[in-house]
Amino acid sequence: MTHLAINPTTGEQLAEYPELTAPELRAAITGTRKAFEKWQRVPMARRAEMMRTAARILRERVEPFAELMAKEMGKPLAQGRGEIEKCAWVCEYYAEHTAKFLAPEMVETEATRSYVAYRPIGILFAIMPWNFPFWQVFRFAAPALMGGNAGVLKHAPNVPGCALAIESVFRDAGFPVGLFRTLLISVPQSKVVIRHRHVAAVTLTGSTGAGKAVAREAGARLKPCVLELGGSDPYLILADADLDAAVEACATSRLLNSGQSCIAAKRFVVVESVREEFERRFVARMARATMGDPMTAGVDLGPQARADLRDTLHDQVQRSIAKGARLLLGGTIPAGPGYFYPPTVLTDVTKGMPAYSEEFFGPVACIIPVKDVKAAIRVANDTSFGLGAAVFTADVALGERIAADELQAGACFVNAFVKSDPRLPFGGIKESGIGRELGRHGLLEFQNAKTVYVR
Repeated sequence: MTHLAINPTTGEQLAEYPELTAPELRAAITGTRKAFEKWQRVPMARRAEMMRTAARILRERVEPFAELMAKEMGKPLAQGRGEIEKCAWVCEYYAEHTAKFLAPEMVETEATRSYVAYRPIGILFAIMPWNFPFWQVFRFAAPALMGGNAGVLKHAPNVPGCALAIESVFRDAGFPVGLFRTLLISVPQSKVVIRHRHVAAVTLTGSTGAGKAVAREAGARLKPCVLELGGSDPYLILADADLDAAVEACATSRLLNSGQSCIAAKRFVVVESVREEFERRFVARMARATMGDPMTAGVDLGPQARADLRDTLHDQVQRSIAKGARLLLGGTIPAGPGYFYPPTVLTDVTKGMPAYSEEFFGPVACIIPVKDVKAAIRVANDTSFGLGAAVFTADVALGERIAADELQAGACFVNAFVKSDPRLPFGGIKESGIGRELGRHGLLEFQNAKTVYVR
């Protein structure tokens, strides 16, 4: 079996990579285990030195890495450069803060000395998606390695070049050979990795279905897992919102990465009194986006990453229209090569339509009109997902109360679009996942909180 890299802009094959054989896979995990046994005892300052070197290497290789993403999954070059910079940031953040985050926590008891010590648990198996092929990996790997763990990666099969490039960053930064390893393997082989006695935990970013399958496999072996899954983020536009700022934030979030993001704005819950004006401005803003070859400067949207993903998205749009949604923009597959899909806006979306309940993984915005704030909150929470949400209002105190107390999601923003940040925990509730990445919370997910009691 092989992994094929296909250019989604042209449909042409870029490269072919062989999958690991069963003996090669076993040897790889054994080698990573040996690397971990030494790494867990490496002083924190030395780990930080290597992690800062990784950040430097990322910045030195920003152009070839951005081009690699553009070729393998269609990300516009400017966005690829931004992704690499964010990876460098997360490396530097954990290099600076991990020692403080993992410092012993003294607890007063009857003992002479008692405290919580944080210690690494071993090899983490990461199953990662193609949409942010560098960032998704580094946001797991930076805290994992700084915390003394090791990592093996099964990346999405359409970005094998990115997967191998990430391994090269850690190798060239001086990390022990095998401590972070890319495994070019199939889905059935992933089960072998999860079941392996040397693998301590699993982290996955992907679909809800994939998350449930991994959770079953890991749970059967009592192995912890962090799952960052799908989302259908609602953005509430209240009557007093600054519409220019709201439209810009909403369009930016919906179009980022050609709409292929779990935390993109997807459902726009708009109070009826500003609905007509919001639609007018929002459609105009979406229509200004430039779609084309991601290797060309100034392009806002590249192609969808695969033909099947574009076809699924178009089917969702057509089924929503058939159920009564009104098309304001786009909705037509363009002629010519590549897996392109234009910026699309649907309105009059109601319960029972795919646009109301399904995740749209592409540049399609779904507008749901509501009567008032109370109805907006109810509609926002009327979903099986719970990853991110945002509210736009001039009443910042009201917006904060809605974000903190009313919206059912893991990340709630006021007058800004939802994004991940190394300084803050990231993850969802309901069918958007379990556990957290980033911040101190993400670091501690894969640490043994060990009680030490001395009399």
